[in-house]
Amino acid sequence: MADSKYDYDLFVIGAGSGGVRAARMSAQYGARVAIAEQQYLGGTCVNVGCVPKKLFVYASAFRDDFTTAGNFGWHVPETTFDWATLLRNKNAEIERLNGIYAKLLDNAGVVLYRDRAVVEGPHEISIDGKRITSRHILVCTGGKPFVPDFPGAELVITSDQAFFLERLPPAIAIVGGGYISVEFAGIFNGLGVETHLVYRGSLFLKEFDQDLREILAKEMAAKGIHLHFDTEIERIDEEANGALRSTLSSGQTLTTGLVMYATGRTPNTESLGLNNTAVALDQHGAILVDDHFQSHEPSIYAIGDVIGRVALTPVAIHEGMLLADNLFRGGKGVMNYEFIPTAVFSQPNLGTVGYTEQQARQRFTKVDIYRSEFTPMKHSLGDTGENVLMKLVVDTETDRVVGCHMLGEGAGEIIQGFAVAIKAGATKGDFDATVGIHPTAAEEFVTMRTAVTG
Repeated sequence: MADSKYDYDLFVIGAGSGGVRAARMSAQYGARVAIAEQQYLGGTCVNVGCVPKKLFVYASAFRDDFTTAGNFGWHVPETTFDWATLLRNKNAEIERLNGIYAKLLDNAGVVLYRDRAVVEGPHEISIDGKRITSRHILVCTGGKPFVPDFPGAELVITSDQAFFLERLPPAIAIVGGGYISVEFAGIFNGLGVETHLVYRGSLFLKEFDQDLREILAKEMAAKGIHLHFDTEIERIDEEANGALRSTLSSGQTLTTGLVMYATGRTPNTESLGLNNTAVALDQHGAILVDDHFQSHEPSIYAIGDVIGRVALTPVAIHEGMLLADNLFRGGKGVMNYEFIPTAVFSQPNLGTVGYTEQQARQRFTKVDIYRSEFTPMKHSLGDTGENVLMKLVVDTETDRVVGCHMLGEGAGEIIQGFAVAIKAGATKGDFDATVGIHPTAAEEFVTMRTAVTG
């Protein structure tokens, strides 16, 4: 396997979840592996993404939990929230995870370079003034927040900065319609910040099922989040007291302490030296690769957000495992991007796997739609009003369940289990034959019997 003409068999640029997994697995297969990271181990997800975001979601959700507890007889005194405590504990947890990643690499025998790596040629990398050669190079540098150019753009923050704010603002405007904007709207609102969500489209989360999107918008508005759809910020001006005045396309103005942009992320391919090779990029800067993650330069591969396919951490990890197997164990595996589960940690949560109703109607001749909306037992006492929506999309001809969707508490946890069944090709008959766990919300997925066909 090893080729003595090179320093390494695999040199990985970027120690995010995908890069670390590819490096570890390759080393375990006997390859000589090195990895370079100029910032922090674990990449976006561990440091300024999934992990700290979920911790913030937990923190913000306690406000509603305190209200719900009162309906069950608990006498909850007046509550206060200390942002500094949350920030300190979050930072400590992230540092712990950084250490775990370092230990995993060390235990696998992967050489770690804590500096910026630049590609100098098909088999050559420069780092810290040194020239290093490798039989294969893997680029998994992830993405970075994108902020459009407009008057006052220099005054905004992105989610990267939101994880390290010194203090919470009294009010915030969040711009965008994807995972990050929706999740942070719930976070800030739950922590007591007057929250405005501004989105240029008619409804956020455009890749998700329409029913779930509509009900989530109602639930978020009911929790006090101000939704501004079909709206853009035209300019931002800083006032004498430091507040930010946003002028909207509707003619309205918003005065807030912060404006946060969550308008997408772009592949992190600038200044990597890829121009020294035959690697090609698409119009968004993503590295073009084939089904085996090989770029136009045969010795250079790429996985994760930097290839612009499915920007989810578990996807990057799976891609890294496939690549390691292909390179160093003779595998021929390709990534199947169908039926990948995902969750939006909005409040309430949204979980989904498979086709939306709209997508299924375009792909299949006829579909059956099973839909159930109800008040979960946790919210049956009192008047909290938070509902659950569950939905199954079935290909009528085969009876296969091709879409499973949920809006409600614990949606991500529940959908993960059903994703196994969906991936395995379960039919509606299989769902019907499964005994439910009572009383749970999840049992509704195996008790729905009335369908709309079309």
